[in-house]
Amino acid sequence: MQRLYSGIVYKVSKQDAEKMTGLEEKVREAVGKVVDPETGMTFEEMNLIKSVKEEEPGVVKVEFIPSSPFCPIAFKLAMDIKDKAAKVAGVKKALVYCRGHLMEDKINEVVNKE
Repeated sequence: MQRLYSGIVYKVSKQDAEKMTGLEEKVREAVGKVVDPETGMTFEEMNLIKSVKEEEPGVVKVEFIPSSPFCPIAFKLAMDIKDKAAKVAGVKKALVYCRGHLMEDKINEVVNKE
């Protein structure tokens, strides 16, 4: 079953899945388990993980779409994703980027602050 949230559905294509590193797969699986408290569904079920990319060895970048452009807990969700990604074996640094939110610039700045 395919669901549509925020007007966009993100699925990993077969070609992209073949290109994913083992670390990217582990991170995608871990962050997919984050639950959106507004719906009670996981990010994987809602297809809200836009991308997971290993930028350099041990450094992963996760992009996600909150369930609404006005989601009041987008910052909390970003931090939950960052925490889940950082706990994956082999991850030295996790960068998380919120996309499609009214305050995405500020959320991204604070979440990824050193």
